[in-house]
Amino acid sequence: MKRLSSLLVAMFFAGSSFAAKVDTAAVYSKGMKKEVRCVFISPDQKKDGGRFPVVYVLHGYSGSAVRTIKQDIPDLAAEADAYQMIFVLADGGFDSWYFDSPVNAQIRYESFITKELISYTDKNYPSIPVREKRAVYGWSMGGHGALFLAIRHKDLYGAAGSICGAVDFRPFVHAYGIEKSLGDFPGHEKSWEMHTVNYTISSLKNKELKLIIDCGLDDPLLEINRSLHRKLTELKIEHDYIERPGAHNDAYWSKASAFQLLFIHNYFTQS
Repeated sequence: MKRLSSLLVAMFFAGSSFAAKVDTAAVYSKGMKKEVRCVFISPDQKKDGGRFPVVYVLHGYSGSAVRTIKQDIPDLAAEADAYQMIFVLADGGFDSWYFDSPVNAQIRYESFITKELISYTDKNYPSIPVREKRAVYGWSMGGHGALFLAIRHKDLYGAAGSICGAVDFRPFVHAYGIEKSLGDFPGHEKSWEMHTVNYTISSLKNKELKLIIDCGLDDPLLEINRSLHRKLTELKIEHDYIERPGAHNDAYWSKASAFQLLFIHNYFTQS
């Protein structure tokens, strides 16, 4: 499967000269009253009247938009040209987990990503501003964020992907900054549960979203992802689920990203 996907991606890249435009911008968040550094990658080639589908890319815990293009997924500029898609990357506040905190008004990354950043993108870049041409994916904390946001905002996204996603973070009650956003676990157990993907998925109906979930066999989050896969299967929600050799690191995320972007590209083409 890995070999087939690599060949398909290579076919898209063959004979192309990559000249994607990479912009860095400080996007002001009214909700958080601060600027958020974002990276926008736009394809050079023109089609469909010069307008393109958009993929929002969410990094993991302690990451950043700049680190994503330099280290985690360094091929994004080439893939923007090859797939004719715009990529939007936002700094996720180091440990925001991409939701609106019920205990800290300064952490409102769900509202920022789904309202302010989409609005900014559609006003300033040649996007196709409909859900059928908008997707979100990410890894680790960003894998959680991508599924969480897409499920809660099905009117905005048509497809979502998670790589090694921390889709149920309750085992990590004293780590990764979660207490800062949700309060101490004792006394806030229900709030913690309601902010996990494993809980949120119950509101999803089949065919409302195109979903792809990927996790490495040596990843400490593997069992959490298997649990999500089982729950989706029990709910009869169609999804792609992949396990392959690999650990929780940027080498795995970069390789898995090629599968996710091919999946998203196929969704855009078919929609």
